[in-house]
Amino acid sequence: MNWLHDTWLHDTWLHDTWLHDLAYLFGGAFLANAVPHFVSGVMGRPFQSPFATPPGQGLSSSTVNVLWGFFNLVVGYLLICRVGDFDLRSTEHVVACGLGILLLALPMARRFGRFNGGNPPFDKTEAR
Repeated sequence: MNWLHDTWLHDTWLHDTWLHDLAYLFGGAFLANAVPHFVSGVMGRPFQSPFATPPGQGLSSSTVNVLWGFFNLVVGYLLICRVGDFDLRSTEHVVACGLGILLLALPMARRFGRFNGGNPPFDKTEAR
């Protein structure tokens, strides 16, 4: 008998659940990306998008941002709700999705903060 069949590694890693977790991670990233574009667009405000000039720095219209945000929402939905069997009570599933959200949201905050008046860097001279 193969020792691998009786291990946790066989049950979780080799039976494609890691592919589901990877889909949930990317689904979370797409959901995180949907929020600023969709909200800015609905508010009628231009926002950076990959379709602006230069990409990711220039401003796109509110209509473009609503469409881009909605596209990201659809892709996030497909990756989370149509791949595997996502369960909100499964810590593994929620952590994978949440990690995807966090791993995209933190760099987005830094990148877009430069253009939109995000938190300025802490000035060490002010602390004195």
